[in-house]
Amino acid sequence: MLAEHRRNGEASKGVEVVRASGQHEIVLVCEHASAFIPDEFDGLGVSHEVRLSHLGWDPGAGETAAALSTALDAVLVRGTVSRLIYDCNRPPESPDAIRSAGGDCAIPGNTELSPIQRAERIKGYYRPFAQTLAATLSGHHGEPVLVTIHSFTPVFDGQQRDVEIGIVHDEDARLAEAVLAVASGYDIRRNEPYGPEHGVTHTLREHGLANGLLNVMIEIRNDLVATPEQCRGMADQLKGWLETALSTLQTAPPREVRA
Repeated sequence: MLAEHRRNGEASKGVEVVRASGQHEIVLVCEHASAFIPDEFDGLGVSHEVRLSHLGWDPGAGETAAALSTALDAVLVRGTVSRLIYDCNRPPESPDAIRSAGGDCAIPGNTELSPIQRAERIKGYYRPFAQTLAATLSGHHGEPVLVTIHSFTPVFDGQQRDVEIGIVHDEDARLAEAVLAVASGYDIRRNEPYGPEHGVTHTLREHGLANGLLNVMIEIRNDLVATPEQCRGMADQLKGWLETALSTLQTAPPREVRA
């Protein structure tokens, strides 16, 4: 599993590219694939249990994205540090980019950061992630399709969530609607449990909408991707939905991708 894997090479910048030579038109992204906190942050003052909870990462999302990358032969750009260090699906100006608390849990290592410390986090983790994704898209053959993979908790604020898979979009709903039209077998909903109003579509906006690319965010309830077998099974489901959905969409003229 990817919970606290160690980094090397490109991963030392908080991001790694998997299957860089993948031939599929889809470019996969998993911003919250890892719960790893570099030693220099001394665990941010939170417990091991908190670091491995949904507060620190999206359990199952990284493994599902990796399995989907293999199944599609698609490049995957994924984060290699905890979102408690920096949430790469948030812009620098967002209060949630470096959270000082989550629910009733304080994050001491993120409280009272100086402007310099905050700038160092942005430079050290957000910028490399954003730049790597932008370069991957601009260097991809043809016109890429942006698909981001996330997971969410079965219970939130004491309430059980019935939704099992969320198909999330911002202003461009083309791919999301195509996926919703073909997906089945689960409780699947549009823009649930999160949508644009929750600030979760930053990557879609910054790298998809800004370049006119087809894009969608897929949220999976994490009890459905709790084991390697479940992750591979979910990846197979997503592969079928995505490829069928793309086949129903007319190919638009290629557009230049912003680097």
